[in-house]
Amino acid sequence: MNPKLKKLDAEYNKIAAKISELQVRQKEVEKQRTELKNNDILELVHEHHLDYAALSALIQKLDISRPVVMAGEMEDTTHE
Repeated sequence: MNPKLKKLDAEYNKIAAKISELQVRQKEVEKQRTELKNNDILELVHEHHLDYAALSALIQKLDISRPVVMAGEMEDTTHE
């Protein structure tokens, strides 16, 4: 086998192993980030004493691309 190719194969395998390790770590860090973000959101919701209906209405008011649907009402999805 060509010595240069053998050396490159070894380097390639070393890099591939490191990438694999880093991908596993990246998934762990992403999970931790998501948990922290979710906890921050929950703290805000509890801090402002919002129940599910109030939170839903607030989010819908902020989302101007969708019509606001009041709690207990059904959104009309039929089109004329």
